[in-house]
Amino acid sequence: MSTREKPPVSLLWWPVWLFFLAVGLFVFYVLLTPVWIGIRLVAWLADRAPRRRA
Repeated sequence: MSTREKPPVSLLWWPVWLFFLAVGLFVFYVLLTPVWIGIRLVAWLADRAPRRRA
C-alpha cells in the first residue's frame, strides 16, 4: 500500500462548500429549531393538562 499526497483543493470548491454549509445551517437553525421547540411545547402542554376520565 502506498501513500501519496493529495493535490490541493481547487479554489472552485470553497464557495460550493461554503454555500452548502450556509444552506445546512439555515435549514437546521431557522427551519428545524422552531419545529422542535413547537413539538416540545405541545408535549409540555399535554403533560400539564388535566387528565379526563372516561
